[in-house]
Amino acid sequence: MSGNLVEVQNLKQYFPVNGTGVFNRKVVKAVDDVSFYIKKGETLGLVGESGCGKTTIGRTILRLYEATSGKIFYDGKDITHVKMLPYRRKMQIVFQDPYASLDPRMTVGDIVGEAIDIHKLAANKRERRERIIQMLERVGLNSEHANRYPHEFSGGQRQRIGIARALAVDPEFIICDEPVSALDVSIQSQVINMFEQLQDEIGLTYLFIAHDLSVVKHISNRIGVMYLGKLVELADSYELIFNSVHPYTHSLISSIPIADPKTARENRRIVLEGDVPSPVDPPSGCRFRTRCPYATEQCAGEEPVFREVSGGHFAACHRIGEI
Repeated sequence: MSGNLVEVQNLKQYFPVNGTGVFNRKVVKAVDDVSFYIKKGETLGLVGESGCGKTTIGRTILRLYEATSGKIFYDGKDITHVKMLPYRRKMQIVFQDPYASLDPRMTVGDIVGEAIDIHKLAANKRERRERIIQMLERVGLNSEHANRYPHEFSGGQRQRIGIARALAVDPEFIICDEPVSALDVSIQSQVINMFEQLQDEIGLTYLFIAHDLSVVKHISNRIGVMYLGKLVELADSYELIFNSVHPYTHSLISSIPIADPKTARENRRIVLEGDVPSPVDPPSGCRFRTRCPYATEQCAGEEPVFREVSGGHFAACHRIGEI
C-alpha cells in the first residue's frame, strides 16, 4: 500500500428499494465489489454512462454514504468506520452542479470561510479574510468577489468558488464529481487547466469522475471504466485509449469526437443496442452481456473476474484476446 494515498477494497454500496411485502425487499446495487487505488500526486479518471455508480463511489470514499461492505484506506489507514472530522480537512469534493452546491444565502467569503472556521485554521478575522482572498485569487477571482452572492456569478465562476472552498483547508485529495459537465465547452478547458495547474503547484491527488472520455483522457494518469456498478477496465490513460480490451470501452472510445473529417469518416462508431439494465435486477454473469455483440453462453452463466491482462492493465471479460 506504500505510495497509495487512497485505496478501496471490495467496496459495495447497496440502497434499499421500497418493495411490496416483507420478503420482497430489493436493493439497488449502485456499487458492487469494486477495488482500486490512487497513488499520491496522480489523477485517476472514472468514466461510464449515467447511473453506473461513479458518483456513489466518490461519496462513499468520503463517507457521505456509509459503505454496505468493503474497506476504504487513506494513507495506509483504514477509515471505513472511524470518525471523519480529522479526514475532512484532507479529503474534499467539488460537486457537479455549481448552481445547487453553493448556499444562495451566504456570501462567497462565508462559503469559502466556513471550512476555515470549522477546522479553526485562522487565529483572527484578519487572518481569515486574508486566507479567503488568497483562495479566491488562486482560482482566478479577486477580493471584490468575496462580498457578493452566488447568483451574481456565471456557471464557470461558481465552479471556481466551489474549488476555492475545497482548497480552503489545504487538502491532499480532491474528488472532482463531473466538475465541468454543467459548463460551456470553452469554460471546461479553463477549469481543467486550473485543476492541472493546482496539482503541479501543491501536489494534489484527484479522483476525476466524468462521463466524457475525451475530458478524462486529457487530465488523468490512469482511467477506470464502470458499467452498472462494476469496474470493467482499468489502465494507464494512453494504454486504455489505444489498447483497450473490453467491448464497452471500445464503444466509449469510438464515440470520442474527432476534429479531422477524413479520420472521422474512417473511424467506425460502435453503437450499443438496447438500454442499460436495471441495477435492481442486473443480468446474470457479465452485466454487459445484454448489450455486447460478442456475448456467449459463458458470459450469461459466469461472472468474469477482474484480472490483470498486462502490466497495470486490468479488465473483466471472458473473451479477452479473442475480440
